[in-house]
Amino acid sequence: MERDEPPPSGGGGGGGSAGFLEPPAALPPPPRNGFCQDELAELDPGTNDRAEQRTCLICGDRATGLHYGIISCEGCKGFFKRSICNKRVYRCSRDKNCVMSRKQRNRCQYCRLLKCLQMGMNRKAIREDGMPGGRNKSIGPVQISEEEIERIMSGQEFEEEANHWSNHGDSDHSSPGNRASESNQPSPGSTLSSSRSVELNGFMAFREQYMGMSVPPHYQYIPHLFSYSGHSPLLPQQARSLDPQSYSLIHQLLSAEDLEPLGTPMLIEDGYAVTQAELFALLCRLADELLFRQIAWIKKLPFFCELSIKDYTCLLSSTWQELILLSSLTVYSKQIFGELADVTAKYSPSDEELHRFSDEGMEVIERLIYLYHKFHQLKVSNEEYACMKAINFLNQDIRGLTSASQLEQLNKRYWYICQDFTEYKYTHQPNRFPDLMMCLPEIRYIAGKMVNVPLEQLPLLFKVVLHSCKTSVGKE
Repeated sequence: MERDEPPPSGGGGGGGSAGFLEPPAALPPPPRNGFCQDELAELDPGTNDRAEQRTCLICGDRATGLHYGIISCEGCKGFFKRSICNKRVYRCSRDKNCVMSRKQRNRCQYCRLLKCLQMGMNRKAIREDGMPGGRNKSIGPVQISEEEIERIMSGQEFEEEANHWSNHGDSDHSSPGNRASESNQPSPGSTLSSSRSVELNGFMAFREQYMGMSVPPHYQYIPHLFSYSGHSPLLPQQARSLDPQSYSLIHQLLSAEDLEPLGTPMLIEDGYAVTQAELFALLCRLADELLFRQIAWIKKLPFFCELSIKDYTCLLSSTWQELILLSSLTVYSKQIFGELADVTAKYSPSDEELHRFSDEGMEVIERLIYLYHKFHQLKVSNEEYACMKAINFLNQDIRGLTSASQLEQLNKRYWYICQDFTEYKYTHQPNRFPDLMMCLPEIRYIAGKMVNVPLEQLPLLFKVVLHSCKTSVGKE
């Protein structure tokens, strides 16, 4: 999908000059990352052409493919998945017959989910570990009775399933990391003002699955691995020490990180009005630097020699935006929400920019602000950041990988190490580890959504996010 470059913006005023760059004649291209959308599209030639000819059966937006049995857009696919995985029970304030369109689909979650079910979206096609990809690609649309639809919409079906799992366990053979992260994924639109409960059935199922089996070498040093109960808190029953091998591997991850402040200058003189072109150029250079830090990071990973270059290329091309976003919200957040926020404050968007801002951009803004506050509340340590980054990078569901099973083992290794560390270091926060893991699917979702935001809207998007986050934190 081609994305138009934003036209150079005038504006400005005042004396002096920006300390980070002289005003360019035209906006530069996106960062030199080598993973632009056109190149990624080559992995599946013709996908975009086919999708352009289809419309979502739920809201009429441009469809991106067959999702859970029917042709739908990314927005409705994600909404359906979150609703089912999180066992959402919605309410309609009208007559349960709200119009579904691209612009109105977010106004009534009840009617949106109802239409998903009526059009044949198959909830059984959602992987029980919550990760991308359907459970069975051959499963098509389903027709269910009005009675069954009502049971789902009222939450009765979810209650019965929960009782079944608590009595019989779960036979899914998925990674526990995947289950706890995505199945409990927060939905900022509906939970910004409410607390979230953590469901631990996945831990109980995993314990039952592996109880009595020989423990793989990677996990033998995790003594408390099978000590969870499906309905008990995560807090260990007694104090314990951090396993030396966990400490060693975390130290190796930290050694691979470049935690020095970003080198891209973000200085600006008082009274200077930043133009859209200048701010966009700065964002490109920041993304450029962050990307090359990720490339250098890969070469220093303790498991670098265990995977092929082809697999590393696939992993980086699919996750680089997520890695940049994670680092910006954690280890580099002081600069991003400090120095960069000072620059964006000097940028004044035109009325046209404000009116043309897209729905996708608004959703990204909401979710970024939510995620920033979540990370700010957790105060993620460098050790946790290094583990989260490795877990997110080691995604065995990416297309084109040659050693998915090996990636799954590596993913589990760092999942358990992170779990071990957080429970040892933060014994007074029993839900800290699930909270950290639940941030990863949200990062993936936001990174995927940002691809659809027109380039010319990114300066305004960053201005709003940074201003909102900086202002709200300043009031605390």
